Amino acid sequence: MRVKLVKIGNSRGIRLPQELLQSYDLVEGDEVDIEPRRDGIVLHPVAAGEAKLSYDVAYRQMADEASEAAEWAEWDISAGDGLED
Repeated sequence: MRVKLVKIGNSRGIRLPQELLQSYDLVEGDEVDIEPRRDGIVLHPVAAGEAKLSYDVAYRQMADEASEAAEWAEWDISAGDGLED
């Protein structure tokens, strides 16, 4: 399916065909996330009520989850490496 870019103020946009809007239950005013990729651009509908995290909050959540999931037992070996505090 091809669409043309249209001028919207100083920006450019695309018009989504009615069949896509109906398929994804999108109406005027709904939000979509834009995911830039090397091979193209992906649009994801944002679920109603879904909170968008800032990059800072998202990074902190990912770091906390990684920290909780980390297996630290292998690091205990380094305690006897001969170095003193």
